[in-house]
Amino acid sequence: MAANSQFSMAVHVLSMLARSKDENLKSDFIAGSVNTNAVVIRRLLGQLSQAKLVVSQTGANGGTRLARRPSEISLAEIYKAVNCGEVFALHAKEPNRDCPVGRNIEAVLCCLQKEIDKGIVEKLSTYSLQNLFEMVAENPA
Repeated sequence: MAANSQFSMAVHVLSMLARSKDENLKSDFIAGSVNTNAVVIRRLLGQLSQAKLVVSQTGANGGTRLARRPSEISLAEIYKAVNCGEVFALHAKEPNRDCPVGRNIEAVLCCLQKEIDKGIVEKLSTYSLQNLFEMVAENPA
């Protein structure tokens, strides 16, 4: 089972936009850095736009830029903006209710899932896009 990469791609895209300052970047250019298709980037930019993290323009001089300064965007906002899904999935089919474990496991796992997600959001809230961008800039490959 593959992990969802929406969050990491969103952070990558937003870091590029932070680096470009007020210059609009085209989805094709961003896709080249992320090493994916521009359609994937445009879909992701749509989610980030709905969350009011980016502003996009169409046309020859179009492209996308940050809606706010990187220091004003928390990683938790980015996490919430993209559909990351849950940390783990619950059963695809309802467990056997006649089994003492099957009868209770979903409720227990659901509570655990919520607790873990809350912890992730709390931790990501302590970092801004600016923090992350600075870490990237300090670590040349």
